[in-house]
Amino acid sequence: MLVCLRVPQYPLAVVLDGAPPGNVPVLVADRLERGRVIALDDRAYADGSRVGQTIAQAAAATSQARVVVYDPARGHALWNEMLDALDAVTPLIDDVREGLAFLDMRGIAGDAPVWMAQIREVSARFSMPLCLGTGANRFCSYAAAWIGDGTILTRGEEAQRLHSLPLQVLELDPDTQERLHLLGIATLGELAKLPHGPFERRFGRDAARRHEWARGIDRTPFVPRGHSVTIEASMFGEGQADDEAQVFFALRMVLTRICSDLGRCGKRANALQLRLELDSGDRPVLDVLLVAPTSDERSMFEVLRAKLEGLQFAAPVVGLHLRALRLEEGGEELALFSGGDIDTQRIAVTLARLEAVLGEPALRAELRDAHPLEERYAYEPFTIPKRHACEAPLATLPATVPQLRLLRVQETDVRVLRGEPAFVGTPFQAVLECAGPWRIEEGWFGAAVVRDEYDVLLEDGEMYRIYRQGARWYVRGVYD
Repeated sequence: MLVCLRVPQYPLAVVLDGAPPGNVPVLVADRLERGRVIALDDRAYADGSRVGQTIAQAAAATSQARVVVYDPARGHALWNEMLDALDAVTPLIDDVREGLAFLDMRGIAGDAPVWMAQIREVSARFSMPLCLGTGANRFCSYAAAWIGDGTILTRGEEAQRLHSLPLQVLELDPDTQERLHLLGIATLGELAKLPHGPFERRFGRDAARRHEWARGIDRTPFVPRGHSVTIEASMFGEGQADDEAQVFFALRMVLTRICSDLGRCGKRANALQLRLELDSGDRPVLDVLLVAPTSDERSMFEVLRAKLEGLQFAAPVVGLHLRALRLEEGGEELALFSGGDIDTQRIAVTLARLEAVLGEPALRAELRDAHPLEERYAYEPFTIPKRHACEAPLATLPATVPQLRLLRVQETDVRVLRGEPAFVGTPFQAVLECAGPWRIEEGWFGAAVVRDEYDVLLEDGEMYRIYRQGARWYVRGVYD
């Protein structure tokens, strides 16, 4: 279950700062000179003012309105402080934009009412008007928060609860929304009745995603936010890091939080992204590929420090932002052979022991060109790699791709919607992403092979290769 946290009219909430609205309508503008309205209160809306109008247009519709210029820096800092506080509820938070976030509650004790009570308790000191809702995916939880604060949208009732909601929930672009109104489409239920294929051809891929949302289907992946820290004046005196030791100290603080969250979630990171904020306003970004998935703080720090030691910046560092990328399940992997150099003698001894236990020589798979999966590899005797083959610099190594591990073929249950797998397994799991089909036709004589293969990403995070042969479905492999 996901919990949607929504702050309606976030710039207005920041401006009011918890104070009740007064007798004078409030207009929030992005700037004073030639500015436009980015938020307004109910009284100004009732008078005819709208978001996107110029200050002059809105003021003409709402007499005696109070115009307040929004401070984006303060709003950004307040929102990030609020998300940092929500880490006490769950470490997995998808920060969509200021005023909207999703919290992944898998593995968190309690149920939806308990989670919402915890979120309200943590957020109470920020005096924000919260709207909370829960659902099985991002859009369903967002729609629940739109229906009303505290709404719980359980699986199976999406069509019924979403049917009467207006199109504004989908946040369509104005042109698409106007075209739909001309067609007489005003609610999600009316939109869901349109056939998906013709709708996508006419309105485009982005609108087609929202057509799926109208039916309660949302394949948007959950992307946890990164942790950030600002180098405060109290830490470095002038609020700047002129010495690399100060930067390393702040980096170590962020890594401690990152690794703590990885440990709680049972995740490992394959890569890191470090964004530095300089006093000049520049924001250089470093993408760091880790040799092996890890959640070890020391290993990450040594790699980041090696990257930073060879760089020079034109201005002092005033902040940094670190994000763990390409997460995968599991604890810390232990290497079979330690050290930076390959000890061929140790490898030979280990292989001899393995062969003695298994009673057969050690083999490794070599790829070869073929259409069926079972013919794309062949086993060859394992040979010790030459030293130069392991000394390629990190920048030249190919990008890590998921590896398909073939399983014993077994039949599975698949429910097809719109011509592609939508639910797989027993019990059914929703398909988040689907690639295919790939038609395999081999063998003109004898036992011919004719099947359609698909790659499917399920809601539990696992990716499988399945195929349909005749009227039956089978699982062929899983991606590691």
